[in-house]
Amino acid sequence: MNQLDTLRQECLSCTRCGLCSGRTNVVFGVGNPQSDVLFIGEGPGQQEDLSGEPFVGRAGKLLDLMLDAVGLSRHSNIYIANIVKCRPPQNRDPLPEEQEECIKWLEEQIRIIKPRVIVCLGRIAAARIIHSDFKITKEHGQIFEKDGIKMMATLHPAALLRNPAQKPAAFEDFLKLRDLLAQPENPGN
Repeated sequence: MNQLDTLRQECLSCTRCGLCSGRTNVVFGVGNPQSDVLFIGEGPGQQEDLSGEPFVGRAGKLLDLMLDAVGLSRHSNIYIANIVKCRPPQNRDPLPEEQEECIKWLEEQIRIIKPRVIVCLGRIAAARIIHSDFKITKEHGQIFEKDGIKMMATLHPAALLRNPAQKPAAFEDFLKLRDLLAQPENPGN
């Protein structure tokens, strides 16, 4: 069993916060743990809670289409996880204390996967991972760097379903991601 599998097994029995009481499944993450890109959402919704996999509903289908358009796939060359691993009731935003308890799992996932690039899906993930006052409508698509990892955020796929006029802006972010991945890991060396 590798480190990520061991971590997953530990996470499946997590009771650190109250979200555990309402879950059907822990939504640990999915994808290639050797990938260069880690996508991070805020938390599972109803479909994700039922399946145990992140981004499987309508928003997940849209995410898959955008990934495919830039040569990425959850099955081969990215990994997808969330800030919290259990569904908040009625899909509400995860509370700060829930995020605080659950972020430890994500931090370990990041340590094990060692992504070159982290892409935050939506404001909640960006505010937790990139900087606390992140403005998703103004800062999406911008490249940040923390702890040697390049980071960016894009509009959450569920938000794009509610406001389709934002899809072109979000797709531009995916094109920037594609260009970023095409750059050598250590330019100038």
